[in-house]
Parts: sequence; structure tokens; C-alpha cells
Amino acid sequence: MSGNGQRSAEPLLRVENLVKWFPITQGIVLQRHIGDVKAVDGVSFELYPGETVGLVGESGCGKSTVARTLLRLEDYTGGAAYYKGQNIFELGSGELRALRRNIQIIFQDPYASLNPRMTVGDIVMEPWFIHSDVVPKKQRRERAKDLLDRVGLNPDYLNRYPHQFSGGQRQRIGVARALALNPEIIICDEPVSALDVSVQAQVMNLLEELQDEFNLSYVFIAHDLSIVRHISDRVAVMYLGKIVESGDERDIYENATHPYTQSLLSAVPIPDPAKRDTRERIILEGDLPSPSNPPSGCNFRTRCFKAEPKCAEEEPALVDRFGHGHPSACFFAEPRAGVL
Repeated sequence: MSGNGQRSAEPLLRVENLVKWFPITQGIVLQRHIGDVKAVDGVSFELYPGETVGLVGESGCGKSTVARTLLRLEDYTGGAAYYKGQNIFELGSGELRALRRNIQIIFQDPYASLNPRMTVGDIVMEPWFIHSDVVPKKQRRERAKDLLDRVGLNPDYLNRYPHQFSGGQRQRIGVARALALNPEIIICDEPVSALDVSVQAQVMNLLEELQDEFNLSYVFIAHDLSIVRHISDRVAVMYLGKIVESGDERDIYENATHPYTQSLLSAVPIPDPAKRDTRERIILEGDLPSPSNPPSGCNFRTRCFKAEPKCAEEEPALVDRFGHGHPSACFFAEPRAGVL
């Protein structure tokens, strides 16, 4: 846990009922709308200055779509997202360009996110050609060297190309590029999932150091709960386009109440053999349903070990069922000991 999240009166970023559906069409010339892939279906959360919010869930649950929609890389279907009270989805092109100085992203794939035809120096300096007032032209190479040095790379590598670096080094270049415009928020879209375990730890430590140094706020997206726990102040668990449980890091990892969160926690590797042998494993049955045809009522009911007939008839609201500020979208939510 980063430990530096500071709650202020107003959040830096507030997401309200965000919806992103992708239309399904049929036909080649006259395309007919026959349905929608409900990638994100009513997601809400807040991010405060200096804080890290972890967004966690299985692959395909909509985490990366949330990130791309917030940056306007995808058009939104519904809802709102406010940066310092300003609705991101109502901004014109000029206002959106200014906003992107303050909200940057680190992409998941360090191999695909860097232009192979550009040198590392050009990649890091590119934001300054778009926002020319940030760093004077004569100072850009030195500033780029400073950024490379800050993320743990040799400043003399400025003229090298991405193919000359390892995966971890490429991700550090992506971090340097994200820092170039002095943002307030960085969306980390599974930034370590493509890296070896030892390199993951190095990049995670770097992100924590940079957060302390520059007072950054992170939306940290991952499917590995152990990684999310290491860096997050608060955690939101997603399943099939919806948040099913959210709360402070300790609440989620020590007092999870939703069956899906409990099943994820029970799958986290534990190095201690004694604890591993006594832990109860919760094995989910079946496959993740299609977001184009989600189950009625509770999305999780087809794989849930607590499912009752009511779950198919009514969708449970994400509410605090125990009075401690830890909402869960389950009619039968309750703490379960021994899952972690």
C-alpha cells in the first residue's frame, strides 16, 4: 500500500455510472444493429490527490475499457467523469488536449506502445512537441535525459531504439513518457502484467517512489490481487462490466464480503506451506458469461456458490450492507474467514 493517499474535500477524479457498450452489427453494406457488448455497465468511483485506486478483475471484465473511455480514446455510451469538477465527456478538442496534460496513461504492452521507428529520446520528447509550452525547445534533450535517469535508465540511451531494450526497460521508457507533462493522474493499465516477476517488483517500486516524489494519483488496473494490494489505498473489484465490491485495501483483503472477491483472494499464492494447506480454496464453476448476453439479475449468479432464485430475478445494488463504508453487490454478502 502506498500509504500517502490524502482525502480532500473534493476528489481529483469522480466517475459516475460510466457506461461503454460496443454495438454488434450484421450485414456488410446495410449494417443492422442486433445487440451490444456491455463492456462497462455502470461503473462509479472516486480518486483523491496522492491516492491509488486499484481496479481489479478477470481479463475481459472491462477494466481497460474504463481506462480508454476516461481518456476519450473510446467514445462513452453513458454516465459522466469529472476531473476537478469538469465533465471530461463534454470537453471540446482544445479543452481535451489541455486535459491530457494532467491525465496520462502507462499502457499494458511495453512492446506495442512504443513506436519502433522513433528513438527513445524522440518518444520521451514527443509530448513537448504537442504541448510546446511545457519545456523550452533548447532544454528538451537534457530534460529527456533527466527523465530517463529518474526512471532508472542510462541517459546516454537517448539515441537507441525500443528493440534494443528489454521489456522492463521499455516499460520504464513508457513511465518516463507519462511523466513528461507533469500530470496529476496516471492511469496504469496493467503496467507489469507482461513482465517477469522480478522485473514487476522493480517497476512497482519505481511507481511508488515517483508517486511520493511528484504527488501523483494512480488508477492502477490489474488482474493480480497481490500486486494491487502492494500499491493501492482503495480497491474496486470488477466483474462483467460492473463493480461488485469496493473499499479500503485492508477491508478488501482482510474482510471481503462478495463471493467473487473471496474466490479471487483464495487463489492468491501463499509462500507459507502451513498457511497454504489450511486455507479454504473457492473454485468457480463454469466460464465467464458473454458481455453481449449477461445473465439476468446478478451477473455473477451463474458461477456463485451462494446463488439463490432471488439472484436471477433482481440485480443487487452496490451498497454498504454492514455499516462500515465497504459496499458489496450481493444479497448474501458476509465476511468469510480463511480465504487469504
